[in-house]
Amino acid sequence: MSDISERGQGHYASADVVPFQIWRGGLWAALSWGSASAVTWFLPDVIQWGATGGFAILTGVIALVFLALAFLVTPARNPGLVHYGPWFIVLGLWLLIWEVVTAKLGWLPKPFFSPPQGLLHVYLSDWDRLLLCIAYTGRLWGLGFFFGISVGFLAGIGLGWSKRFAYWGMPFLKLIGPVPASAWIPCAFFVFPTTFQASVFLVALASGIPVAILTASGISQVSRSYYDVARTLGAGNRWQVTKIAIPAALPNVFVGLFMGLYYSFAVLVVAEMLGAKFGLGWYLQFNTAYSAYANVYAGLLIMALLCAGLVRLLFVIRDRLLGWQKGIV
Repeated sequence: MSDISERGQGHYASADVVPFQIWRGGLWAALSWGSASAVTWFLPDVIQWGATGGFAILTGVIALVFLALAFLVTPARNPGLVHYGPWFIVLGLWLLIWEVVTAKLGWLPKPFFSPPQGLLHVYLSDWDRLLLCIAYTGRLWGLGFFFGISVGFLAGIGLGWSKRFAYWGMPFLKLIGPVPASAWIPCAFFVFPTTFQASVFLVALASGIPVAILTASGISQVSRSYYDVARTLGAGNRWQVTKIAIPAALPNVFVGLFMGLYYSFAVLVVAEMLGAKFGLGWYLQFNTAYSAYANVYAGLLIMALLCAGLVRLLFVIRDRLLGWQKGIV
């Protein structure tokens, strides 16, 4: 009996031990980033660029990190990192190709195209102005976006709940909805006393309209039987709106938020190009006028990362608020 129990314990103990595995995606990522580093360091540039050595060192360090992770990471216990392995590989290959066709071969000539070290040079040399522009853009976008979605959400509730409000409001919303927010620039700059207020209005308009339309659509699609049951139990209109209509319409509301987020960033660039003193849109226009396209690409990359981060944050908020719908929808 003791031999059997010992063998059984040994079996279960060995089952808990995960065998050593090499993360092959990490090896390939290390190879792609290391290749980009080697090409940047050893091959001569057609035209001299700043921060070439810094970019080679940076990509080399990242390659060493991936190489270490390939031996330290257990794929079975780190599925998230393994999931993004192909992206790490492709990103390294993209930097390698980008480096070759710009700095090394000159197929994409200066100043219209910049190698990756050109962007790194911009971040190292112009970081103070970029941070100031990010702060100005964040203030403008934050005021316009949150004001727009707040008004759009309340308007959508009214349009979806009240037939009288929808009778007057929906035709007006359908009239101005298809018109791009940038088309209202002349009116906005005439009505508002400052360019900043006009820019806030344009961002709010771009973000609020899709939220209003989709919120109204979500509330109008709620089954009337829910309201009948609530009224039978003595619930008033306010309780029905806050406890039935709004929760049921949240999936549509978040679709409107995603659309409004993208539209607000598109209008943001245009609004900051007209009369703004700072901001990423102003930064793009200022550097385009001086043919500093490396700065333009650096600013565009920052805007893309900011938008992607906000979209990711919105996904997290949506998953938390709509967690109760898992298994139902």
